[in-house]
Amino acid sequence: MIGGGNITKITHFIFLGFSDFPRIIAVLFAVFLVIYILTVTWNLSLLILIRMDSHLHTPMYFFLSNLSFIDICYVTSTAPKMLYDFFQERKMITYVGCVVQYFVFSTMGLSESCLMTTMAYDRYAAICNPLLYSSIMSPALCGRMVLGSYLAGLSGSMSQLCAMLQLHFCGPNVINHFFCDMPQLLVLSCNDTFSAQLLTAILTMIFGIVNVSIIMISYVYIVISIMKITTASGRSKAFNTCASHLTAVTLFYTSSIFVYLNSTSGDSSSFDRFASVFYTVMIPMLNPLIYSLRNKEIKDALKKLKKKSGCC
Repeated sequence: MIGGGNITKITHFIFLGFSDFPRIIAVLFAVFLVIYILTVTWNLSLLILIRMDSHLHTPMYFFLSNLSFIDICYVTSTAPKMLYDFFQERKMITYVGCVVQYFVFSTMGLSESCLMTTMAYDRYAAICNPLLYSSIMSPALCGRMVLGSYLAGLSGSMSQLCAMLQLHFCGPNVINHFFCDMPQLLVLSCNDTFSAQLLTAILTMIFGIVNVSIIMISYVYIVISIMKITTASGRSKAFNTCASHLTAVTLFYTSSIFVYLNSTSGDSSSFDRFASVFYTVMIPMLNPLIYSLRNKEIKDALKKLKKKSGCC
């Protein structure tokens, strides 16, 4: 901290992380390290596989490859620092480092929220307008939708960054968490945080409520279209094309909403921190599994890749 007259300016923050579990620190480190390695490996492998196999050059897999890229950036914004801090006596991060970490984390999280909505529209077009699907989901439109998701996430994060830079920190600098998150930073601020809280509420409505509403409306039309299919096998096949995305959306939004509703006070409990691990680290690891395990096209692409590489 730097003192100047009666003003003290915070130059760094201290994470508490998981220091209240000293007996299982080594176990937690090993578990989170494995999860992080698997997350990056699986998402990177899926991204490369989609790029290499021409049969996967469709709108759905174009969106999925971008989801994998976002998840890699998303988890890397928090996990490496968390892992590094496990064996540090003082888990410090500079003010600038804290701002950058939250900016990247927020940008990727908001972009993923928009991309989930884009993928819901893709499934709506595929199920409800199968004959016009190719013309509706043209490469140009897909590119604009993905770019729009990134720009929306970036703009939302930039507005939060501006609000964060207006905060003054002159008192306690201990963050009861393992990464820089807005609720915890608002509690530590010395000045009025009403505008920052209002902005957070507005962004929650835009990126949360609006996106969820669009996804729900899309799936209402999807379910109506599926119910019109006469054969049971046809209904099952149509539903299976949406099941993975619906599962991913459910996990992403329910975990995010649960954590942020419980962290509005800024006092992060041990349970809240473990819950945060789920949506910051676990979900990016689960996404490639959700989209791959029951996906015949992904399995066929893997088989062809094994044959090309000479594997049995």
